[in-house]
Amino acid sequence: MTRDILIIIIIIIIIIVIIDVAIPADRHVVQKEAEKKLKYNSLRIEIQRMWNVICTIVPVIIGATGIVMRSLRKNLGTVPGKYSIESLQITAILRISHIIRKVLQSEA
Repeated sequence: MTRDILIIIIIIIIIIVIIDVAIPADRHVVQKEAEKKLKYNSLRIEIQRMWNVICTIVPVIIGATGIVMRSLRKNLGTVPGKYSIESLQITAILRISHIIRKVLQSEA
């Protein structure tokens, strides 16, 4: 009588996404996106090496008046869930206006 040996190999692919959000002045949107990618690149490489996983960096950069990069739609597509660029822009504008209002009220 022979015994059958069944070997099951389960391969789990884990994807880690590093999301960094910034709201710079409008003229610094391009520089800020490049800075975020460069800042977290060594962390991305270290995570990939240590845990043997796929790691990506997603910079979400929205200017103070709502200006976004063309790559934001593609970047948000890599993040699980549904995010609207328009809702992020409105949130950024409302938060900036709230901060400005608090500063102006404290000076008066």
